[in-house]
Amino acid sequence: NIINFFVKYNDEHFNSIRNIIDSKLISQIGEIILDSIKKNNKILICGNGGSASDSNHISAEFVGKFEKKREPINAISLSSNMALITSIGNDFGFEYVFSRQVEAVGNSGDVLIAISTSGKSENIIKAINAALKLNLTVIFITGKESFNTFNNDNLHRVSIDSNNTATIQEAYMFLLHNVVRYIENK
Repeated sequence: NIINFFVKYNDEHFNSIRNIIDSKLISQIGEIILDSIKKNNKILICGNGGSASDSNHISAEFVGKFEKKREPINAISLSSNMALITSIGNDFGFEYVFSRQVEAVGNSGDVLIAISTSGKSENIIKAINAALKLNLTVIFITGKESFNTFNNDNLHRVSIDSNNTATIQEAYMFLLHNVVRYIENK
């Protein structure tokens, strides 16, 4: 019965979102991104698989609109250009598909939103390292079992309190939608 699935995952889903709200991550990330936008910097977003689609989705919310008509916000999904991804993957290796793009378009003061539900995706880790080297601020979104450590003041890690991929994705979309909502209201 499908209701049993809803009941089973309901608590985990709502607890993961409650933990985001309780930790004040939405306002911290909102302020980081808002500050970058006010300085005419851009938002770069990347992820693999479903997170690639989510990076496209959030980029569209920034550039287009979420709930209000407003000026476009300079945001680029590094997951959206198939020619770039396949040529970089072919010529350099799939682990470089995002870092090469960060190196090409990233500037000091920009923000990279890097999404990896496992926290182990090599192409995401390389993108983060490239961003930190160029003095970008990084928002790294993962699940709770991610063990990668970065020791850098420009990296802000968001660990969603779940091991379930769908719950992690639902929680970070809640987070990112509310960040866009916050920025639109500022």
